[in-house]
Amino acid sequence: MSEASIANVVLDSPLPRLDHLFDYRIPERMRGEVVPGVRVKVPLRVAGRSADGFVVGVSDTSEAPGELSEIDKLVSPMPVLAPDVWRLARAVADRGAGVASDVLRIAVPKRQARVEQRWLKDGPPDPVPVDALRLAAGDALVDGRRLTALATPHPVDRDGRTVGGWAAELADTAASVAAAGRSVIVAVPDRRDLDHLASVLAAGPAADAVLRLDASLPAAERYRAHLAALTPGPHVLIGARSAVYAPAPDLGAILVWDEADAFHQEPLAPYAATRDVALLRQEQSGAGLLLLAHTRSTTVQRLVQVGWLTDGPPPRPRPDVVLTPDDDRPSRIPSAAWRALRQALTAGPVLVQVARPGEAALRALSAGDAPPPIDAGRTAHELGRAFPGVPVLIADGEHVHDEIDRSPRIVVSTRGAEPRAPGGYRAVLLLDGRRMLARESLWVAEDCLRWWAAAAALAGPDAPVHLVGVSGDVATALATWRFPEFAARQLADRRTLRFPPVVRLVAVTGPATAVQGLVEELEAAGAEVLLHGADPTGRRAVLRFDYGAGPRLAAIAKAALVKAGSARRPKPPAPPPPSLRVRFDPHEPL
Repeated sequence: MSEASIANVVLDSPLPRLDHLFDYRIPERMRGEVVPGVRVKVPLRVAGRSADGFVVGVSDTSEAPGELSEIDKLVSPMPVLAPDVWRLARAVADRGAGVASDVLRIAVPKRQARVEQRWLKDGPPDPVPVDALRLAAGDALVDGRRLTALATPHPVDRDGRTVGGWAAELADTAASVAAAGRSVIVAVPDRRDLDHLASVLAAGPAADAVLRLDASLPAAERYRAHLAALTPGPHVLIGARSAVYAPAPDLGAILVWDEADAFHQEPLAPYAATRDVALLRQEQSGAGLLLLAHTRSTTVQRLVQVGWLTDGPPPRPRPDVVLTPDDDRPSRIPSAAWRALRQALTAGPVLVQVARPGEAALRALSAGDAPPPIDAGRTAHELGRAFPGVPVLIADGEHVHDEIDRSPRIVVSTRGAEPRAPGGYRAVLLLDGRRMLARESLWVAEDCLRWWAAAAALAGPDAPVHLVGVSGDVATALATWRFPEFAARQLADRRTLRFPPVVRLVAVTGPATAVQGLVEELEAAGAEVLLHGADPTGRRAVLRFDYGAGPRLAAIAKAALVKAGSARRPKPPAPPPPSLRVRFDPHEPL
């Protein structure tokens, strides 16, 4: 059988007009080495320039007109772009009118030559034998089922220490998939969640199968893990949002923790959220899918209602949530909550969640000065004066505490920064609820529920959770832990208003003429203008459309981007005009 002579190459370029495959001749000296997945350097027909790229296919024929150029250089003989990852990147880009190479820069880490040289010299590590894995509790989830479930809403004891119930569930499910001889991807929102999950997995039966794929790792370590992920599994591939792109031979399941967390929103074009990428990959691969969270987002509830996801059983037991109204005391903390804190501090630590704790308040408290005139400062001051001798610990983005000890203390924490406590907190107090609900956002109610539920899930058995000053449907949902029903009611309202996630959105910004032209094309294809007005770059429009129209509208937007990117640019020193930008499914569109 003759070796392939033609390579199909995707260029590493953000330009929409170059977002297609280019055919190149494979020089005789490279034949047999240029295979799908390797990195190459190829010539461009522009001023003798060259570009990097990936080979995504090889053949003996080409339909490209004219004589083909030869590949300049085989950068590395290691295939680092798996075929299924390339298909996923192409689908993600097409769904958001994006460029596939932008997705590949997220999916495939930068080459580390020394790591490759050592890898080629020493060879890959031996695969983990399946019979070395004990089948963990739970179902292996390798039959293509698509599930969503509410996580265990309290800490659990595991191997002599307290861990998050959600982390224990994910670790058990991942171990079950690995024990079935299949690889599994687990994506979590941030570093703290990833560290916690990694520590739980390290103490379990699948410890030797775990590979951490995280952009925060040193470049060499991340690249080494990527190469290992390309080898035969089973692997337990864990990471933040980019983990959903991990190469996974024989992928058995995809697990996503807290899919509605803001850290799952990709800030780089084409801005695809972890959940959406996971849905695409599940559809392409036929792997199982589990979306696990403490609460239920309206986006996931819609998928349940249309039959795409199956709902799991409600968790038991639920936290003891007490709806605590404000009283006439000058303190921000009602008397009932004060009594609960006082009693709880005799047994261990308590958690107070606030909008922002304020470092200045604690410095003022320790110096005996008056607290600054902000709510968080007053809270810290009140707590320190009310409980003299009890340590007050601040936890926020600048003061990170993953875990504390069992000693009595007051932890004042911003949402999302709450440390874990052995055995759980003896009481949890949720302040600033009305301030959080006053935030202007399409997702504010479900965001608040998610923040409050995450804090409530840190409470120990029978520990009270006081939600202060909040009433109505959102408060009842937390008190009863009936989040799917709340999401269903929210979704019904969105259906009446035709707001996401019942429909999709696309935002267009740029020069007025280009924006107007694209808006007219999108309207003609079935989109409806929701907002159209001035923007610092010229004009901005937001349009809504039904899911079925997505592929058609994305193709129209992509053609407009290609046209705008091909327009003649003014010569220096004239400044370049603002560029046309398109973003599908913006999280905060208005």
